[in-house]
Amino acid sequence: MKRPDAALAPLRDAACAPGRLHWVGLRPARRAPVSVVAAAEAHPGSGLAGDHHARPNSRRTVTLFQWEHLAVVGALLGRPPVDPALLRRNLGVSGLNVAALVDRRFTIGGVLFEGSGWCEPCARLEEALGPGGYAASFGHGGITARVLSGGWLSVGDAVTPLAPDAPAPSPSA
Repeated sequence: MKRPDAALAPLRDAACAPGRLHWVGLRPARRAPVSVVAAAEAHPGSGLAGDHHARPNSRRTVTLFQWEHLAVVGALLGRPPVDPALLRRNLGVSGLNVAALVDRRFTIGGVLFEGSGWCEPCARLEEALGPGGYAASFGHGGITARVLSGGWLSVGDAVTPLAPDAPAPSPSA
């Protein structure tokens, strides 16, 4: 996906209502089943404790997907909404456009993140979702983010985009 040009950036950066964290998944090892949890600890510069992608200084420390897209991918495959664990992402959020968080700071609960890029689907989705899974997921892969300030996040927490010029929240949480 292409980033908006400078003329459109103010429209993208306009205030939007907070969303909500619906789902948390940890991938303990490559190809291991996703562990669905109610809460996770985020570590600055590395990611979510217990996730095999939690590596220091990676741009892909945490992955987020749009909760509403589970129904879209399912519809494109001719079935009910897909199981979020099949996407192998970390955080399912709703109520705001997750794509608008790329290159932007945001909080989930008391954790400060920065959207770092797109998380395009991989060929494994064809295996996980069946024939057409990759094509149905294209454009719905979500984003990657870095943890800037750690803490705990829990299902039900607000997902709050920060204004580009907003000071970072204090790490009191």
